[in-house]
Amino acid sequence: MSSVKPRRAYTSALRQEQARQTRLRILEAAEQCFGSRGYAGATMEIVAAEAKVAVDTVFAAFGNKRGVLQALMDLRAGGDQQPVDMLSRPGPQAVRRESDQRAQISLFAAGISASIERTRPAADIMSSAAAVDSTIAHLRGRFQEQRYRNQQAVAGWVAANGPLRDGVTLDDAAAIIWTLTSPEVHRLLRTERHWSPERFTQWLADTLTLTLLP
Repeated sequence: MSSVKPRRAYTSALRQEQARQTRLRILEAAEQCFGSRGYAGATMEIVAAEAKVAVDTVFAAFGNKRGVLQALMDLRAGGDQQPVDMLSRPGPQAVRRESDQRAQISLFAAGISASIERTRPAADIMSSAAAVDSTIAHLRGRFQEQRYRNQQAVAGWVAANGPLRDGVTLDDAAAIIWTLTSPEVHRLLRTERHWSPERFTQWLADTLTLTLLP
């Protein structure tokens, strides 16, 4: 009897890993298709063909094309497929535990810069799709609001360790962080002005420090 349970557990774990790999392959194919064809032009059939899976597999995993895009954004934001809230991940928690404000901001700038590097291609796709698809516009609004709430939390962590610059309220701090870490600002500096990732990260840390702290 004892030999049966490990085999079942192994089979279940193997199937879960296969399903995870299939989802990842679909999302990576979708990102490529959305980027090259546009959101409207990349049908579920095209995504399935690029991922080398049946179209029914794509529908079963994500429901519809909007679900694919939402899952892609979640994947790029977190860096993996684990269902873990952004603020509960190791990077943000390290920022929360840091007691020195300037060190907090440096840690935050490094982590958020890496996150934007991952998410911006998908964010650009969502922004373009939102202009012509009201359901995607609603989805984008939800992501924007969630991003703002996350930056409110970060502002609170920094303020808990000391004063903010004179005249800067917690709401001001959240709005400043939310703006400076937006995909739009990242695109202007990284793509339009050809800044390196390192330069962007340093600029972000310096600008947040000068703007938020005494």
